[in-house]
Amino acid sequence: MLEKDFKVIMSKLAYLLVGIWGLVLGGSGCSWEQPQRENWCQQCGVYENKVVLGSSLALGGHAGYLGTQFLRGALAYFNEINGKGGVWKRKIEVIAYDDAYDPPKCLYNTQKLIVEDKVFSLFGYVGTPTTLKVLPFIEEARIPLVGMFTGANALREPFNPWLINIRPSYYEETSKAIEHMVKDLGLTKIAIFYQYDAYGFDGLTGTELALQHYQLTPVARGSYIRGTLEVEDAFERIFSQEVEAVVLVGTYEPCSKFIRLATAQGKSPLFYAVSFVGANELARRIGDLKQTVIMSQVVPPPEFFPSTKEGYTSLLKKYYPEDEPNFVGLEGYVTARVMVEGLRRAGPTPTRKSLIAGIESIKNLDLGQGLVLNFGPKDHQGLDKIYFTLLKDSKFRLINNWSELLPDVKKNK
Repeated sequence: MLEKDFKVIMSKLAYLLVGIWGLVLGGSGCSWEQPQRENWCQQCGVYENKVVLGSSLALGGHAGYLGTQFLRGALAYFNEINGKGGVWKRKIEVIAYDDAYDPPKCLYNTQKLIVEDKVFSLFGYVGTPTTLKVLPFIEEARIPLVGMFTGANALREPFNPWLINIRPSYYEETSKAIEHMVKDLGLTKIAIFYQYDAYGFDGLTGTELALQHYQLTPVARGSYIRGTLEVEDAFERIFSQEVEAVVLVGTYEPCSKFIRLATAQGKSPLFYAVSFVGANELARRIGDLKQTVIMSQVVPPPEFFPSTKEGYTSLLKKYYPEDEPNFVGLEGYVTARVMVEGLRRAGPTPTRKSLIAGIESIKNLDLGQGLVLNFGPKDHQGLDKIYFTLLKDSKFRLINNWSELLPDVKKNK
């Protein structure tokens, strides 16, 4: 079956399931009262010896690395906790379905997790278009979604009581990046390469808002379709102008192809990528190209953390010895730490509401290296700090001082 035919079928099925979902939650008529719905399935997924979480994320396709590493980082910590008896004598089980970074598949998976698998909470979704697609289900079912590998502003504003964000937003990432480019490096001719969907539009808007602060606008914009590597048109649009820097809001394969095209044609602007691009995979695909490539991160480099027994690097080596520590996996690990702490605070008879309340009560959860998480009743984003890394010797390394980039920037201007 052709992929586009499959997507059409999945889209139609998703809409059908939405209708069925309305019947599931709405009963046979208009008799479903608010208090009754409020308490629907509050303890679904909670058993005597386990608590079941559900995840839909990319385990294959153009974003497969992101979903796989995020999940493994989380499972490494869950496995360790389970080996010690779990939380309140319940082990944590994760049902994870591959959505291949495709919104209709994510919708279908989420329907299955909530209605058939009856999970206690959703956990660790990956991507903006996929996560936004399932928001109506989350709000209708009143089920928590803890930890999303996306910085979409729509998952933060307006405030949604069922969503727990760990990472900062793309608006925050692009704002700090533009500040450094303009104030520290003196760059003003900035273009944007973005994925033509909700994720890309979010990064585009964040960048435009940041530029407006300095009375600037993008000198060029170019986009590509999600799930493809057709970046040539965007490349031509962008480099038809004089460009000093290019903001990359995509996935690692299209972004690496864009950078390779620039290298082949003798273009050497500063390239800046948001965290979702995926540092390790971008570095692997670019190799030793002589380009200045910067990426924002929402967690510090994994190698900064000591190899403690319950630390990310130690647990990854223990449970997934074939994997190298990476930013994405560390974020999955951090998200699992928040979930476990929330379950502990939810008490021995947890409900979905008490899980949210438990996470909201987390203050100064210190994971080391300045990684401190704080939440509150109206603050559902645990982290705010942005880190910047520079690709050097095929690895993204922390930037301590942006002035160290000036020689390369001046050479390429």
